[in-house]
Amino acid sequence: MATAALVLSALSVLTVVVSVIWSVAGVWAKWQRRRLPTKSGTSAAACLLAVAGALASMVPLGAQSPAPTAAETQIYTEYIQWLSSLPPDQRGPDMVPKYRAALVAKGLPPAEIEKRLDIVDREGQRMEVARWNAFFTADTPRFNLAPNAFLIQIAEKRTPGTALDAAMGQGRNAIWLARQGWQVTGFDPADQALDVAQRAARALGLKIETVNARFETFDFGENKWDLILLSYAGCTGGVVEKVEKGLKPGGIVVIEAFHEDAAKKFRIGGSICATGEPPQAFTHLRTVHFEEPIAMPDFGAQRMRLSRYVGEKPQP
Repeated sequence: MATAALVLSALSVLTVVVSVIWSVAGVWAKWQRRRLPTKSGTSAAACLLAVAGALASMVPLGAQSPAPTAAETQIYTEYIQWLSSLPPDQRGPDMVPKYRAALVAKGLPPAEIEKRLDIVDREGQRMEVARWNAFFTADTPRFNLAPNAFLIQIAEKRTPGTALDAAMGQGRNAIWLARQGWQVTGFDPADQALDVAQRAARALGLKIETVNARFETFDFGENKWDLILLSYAGCTGGVVEKVEKGLKPGGIVVIEAFHEDAAKKFRIGGSICATGEPPQAFTHLRTVHFEEPIAMPDFGAQRMRLSRYVGEKPQP
């Protein structure tokens, strides 16, 4: 009886999720207003439903990363909310002094301030992983489950080769690329999200390689990739040299991120590009496409300014 109840509960959750996916798929297909090619020649809507349906059906396994306590989570959440409220030009690699000043201004006692700073510093990476695991495996997704439209626009014009999906999440873009014939590798620190991606790929008869890693630890290699995707995976900070070195001659990097103007109006945690940042940063790449349009982001419910860039590594 307990097993039956558990199955019924899981099916109930899945039904809700799939209904959301179906709704998203319909909207996305209307936006496209055209058929996008896949390996089998199926329509864009059918491709989307296959990918999104597979992702929706992947009920997360038990936690693979140690879960933080409720008190630690609350402290870290408050820090993230404070960080997100700052303008992009006030953020940096060492936010401890500014956050300490903010806590002092709130009137917290010194011992409590040091406790909070210690948790943010000591447990930050672990709780960041837990935060993204929860985000990507939530019963009701709060992001676009369809593959990124800008990626589709660019990749459909390219001959499939090796592709790297940086900070891939639960694999919506990696799986789409694999369906087009790309040999895909993706990395992300969120281990449960990677598990969702792998099981969704297997359900579709696809093969993708996933690596549990951060930008700081993943090896981009040299002359290795025909396409590197940075879809809401930061902007250019700390990755320019890795991308330029990792691309094959003729290979491209595809970036979509929030524009700094969006952060002035909306609370955005990261993946923010300054005006004109990508083409200015990638000095060894040829700019193929660059725009800063007002459009719907993959993470958000309102239109805002985005940054979209494609840079190509020149042939020797």
